[in-house]
Amino acid sequence: MKPGTKMKFGRVDLEVTAFSFGTAPIGNIFREIDEQTSDGMIQAAWNAGVRYYDTAPMYGHGLSELRTGHSLRWKQRDDFVLSSKVGRILKPAKRETIDFAPWTNAGAFTMHFDYSYDGTMRAFEDSLQRMGLERMDICFIHDIDRFTRGDEQPEVFAKAMEGSWRALSDLRDQGVVKAIGVGVNEWEVCHEALKQRDFDCFLLAGRYTLLEQDSLNEFLPLCEERGAAVVVGGGFNSGILATGAIDGAKYNYAPAPADIMEKVKKIEAVCADHDVPLPAAALQFVVAHPAVPSFIAGTRTVDQLERNLAWFDHPIPSAFWTELKAKGLLREDAPTP
Repeated sequence: MKPGTKMKFGRVDLEVTAFSFGTAPIGNIFREIDEQTSDGMIQAAWNAGVRYYDTAPMYGHGLSELRTGHSLRWKQRDDFVLSSKVGRILKPAKRETIDFAPWTNAGAFTMHFDYSYDGTMRAFEDSLQRMGLERMDICFIHDIDRFTRGDEQPEVFAKAMEGSWRALSDLRDQGVVKAIGVGVNEWEVCHEALKQRDFDCFLLAGRYTLLEQDSLNEFLPLCEERGAAVVVGGGFNSGILATGAIDGAKYNYAPAPADIMEKVKKIEAVCADHDVPLPAAALQFVVAHPAVPSFIAGTRTVDQLERNLAWFDHPIPSAFWTELKAKGLLREDAPTP
């Protein structure tokens, strides 16, 4: 599939490209990316036909939104789809007083969780101001999962289903935004949100991949039934499906455990038999599901971006997927390209 292939975004009157550009890295996560590299990646993605860009206030304490807006500002606005997120308010502060970790040399703002109605409205407007763009097309409620909020999660989730939901629902009713959803690291949280409220979409990080398909049990079937789109990020499970089972390979932001290393080695053996790069299989598997219109990939260099784009379009024989299932390395009910 070409990265610029247009895909219907669930039930919404919106199309996104099958490959989308994720902007967490240009928020300077872990290490700094200069302005030229940041803009160069967005322009390279654009030239490859990519027309969906996802950002968030969290990414670099506002830096990602600033850079995204800078690079897209003079494009025809109707030619691309843009998503950002609510749930955090940014307040200006002296740099020396800010704990930026895990971001580096980020925006001069402190971050404060706020899932109230008024806080959501303020966060939405602030994002448009930072980007210098007149609208975002998709807005996600960000980080209301256990991964981020720990024991507070049930209370945080309840607040978001009241305050943030009402605010975004009002904005959708007014035509200010086309689609509203939830962006988290756990499919169970998305599933519960969809059962409680009328969401259009979800951004799910790392929970539907070559290594993990538990979301096929309940969540993805409900999305198909309700016409909710699921954008998948973290499709490499934070590293190992891009690097392979090498020493120090990362899985869910930590060193990969032995059982994951062993499974990836077995998948790599099937890849070798069919001359398929592991990252190509990881990328293409995700968007084969009918509820998943787009894969969000974040990169640090133009070369890395171009490798991802090439993997997305790499020919993969159907026998490859058949063998993965036959060897128990992929669920039988998992849709494949």
